[in-house]
Amino acid sequence: MAALLVRRVLHAVLVLWLVSTLVFAFLHLSPAPVERVIGGPRASAETLALIRANLGLDRPLPVQYGDFLLRLARGDLGDSYVNGGAVAGLIADRLPTTLVLVCGGAVLWLAGGVAAGALTATRARGLWDRATTVLVLLGMSTPAFVMALALLFLLSSLPAQAGLPHFEAGPPMQEHFWRRMVLPWISLALLLVATYARLTRGSMLDVLEEDYIRAARSKGLPERRVVYRHGLRAAMAPVLTQFGVDVGMLMGSTIVTEKVFGLQGVGQLVHQSIAVGDSPVVIGVTLTVTLFVIAANLAVDVGYAVLDPRLRSA
Repeated sequence: MAALLVRRVLHAVLVLWLVSTLVFAFLHLSPAPVERVIGGPRASAETLALIRANLGLDRPLPVQYGDFLLRLARGDLGDSYVNGGAVAGLIADRLPTTLVLVCGGAVLWLAGGVAAGALTATRARGLWDRATTVLVLLGMSTPAFVMALALLFLLSSLPAQAGLPHFEAGPPMQEHFWRRMVLPWISLALLLVATYARLTRGSMLDVLEEDYIRAARSKGLPERRVVYRHGLRAAMAPVLTQFGVDVGMLMGSTIVTEKVFGLQGVGQLVHQSIAVGDSPVVIGVTLTVTLFVIAANLAVDVGYAVLDPRLRSA
């Protein structure tokens, strides 16, 4: 286990370096100069030169890259080009909202998708299976903004838009925050529950044809125990893989849901930063999302060992 953790840490460092290098190159070779975005279209050449000097953009690119790597080694994500604040502080202010959004939606889409998929697999080609297939296809083909706006229209009595812009301390504000998250959770879950229902159904149908399932039935075990204890547990491996990928990637790609429901999360932050050319914030968010993807993959590996005892000694 220790050797596995060491390999994972080294792999994480390599991935972070590759991602940070690619993002640094893309942003600094962008056709839209940062000083022009900050100074505006009417800024003089002297003003643009002063902005470049203040931001350190007048130095050679290898020097900028070296300073960038040194800051990362110290855990410093730099300062924002726009407001001068620390990038780590900006991300820390927005991250709790996105974490609550993704985690709450993840519970709903995983529970709903696995339950629907397992139920349809045990009633394959029946009325329930066909009805669920129609709903699954409808959910998979609906754009995120359409789903969110439809929920706002149908359930407009809930406090979805007004009020708290982001996660804050204090019992009254906390209560208001949790009530505001109901619709965003449902909206995010509806976009992915269809995928998990189809994935669980396909995996369950394959598992239920295995020899050990037939052997369990021949021994007289109750059908519910055969299906949900032996079959569903083995069928969860591909679902767990997809879950780890989705949770990690959604940490930086919830902009549509956050925009519709007025949530000031990481998605909104990276969207605003790209619009104004705030490169340090974009790089900081990208590295943060990469860390969550790596952590999610590590959790998936641990989950495999829980689902399949044979992997614990591998």
